[in-house]
Amino acid sequence: MKSVNVHEAKTQFSKLLAKVERGGEVVIARAGKPVAKLVAIETPAIAPTLGADAGTFVVPEDFNAPLPADVLDAFEGGGH
Repeated sequence: MKSVNVHEAKTQFSKLLAKVERGGEVVIARAGKPVAKLVAIETPAIAPTLGADAGTFVVPEDFNAPLPADVLDAFEGGGH
């Protein structure tokens, strides 16, 4: 953990933020006495809600039916 004085913190703030973003911590001191700690804010991971999209898509009855000839030709290169 790095410790800096107030003046250095003011002049090097962008560099200190970059250090914190990489996972570091910085203690800011006044007259050699620690006053504050600069740390990254941890954003909570958002867990997916299982089943949230239930009912938004219905599989058509002909899902497994053979494709029409023109579509098959397009996939097989016969439509050039």
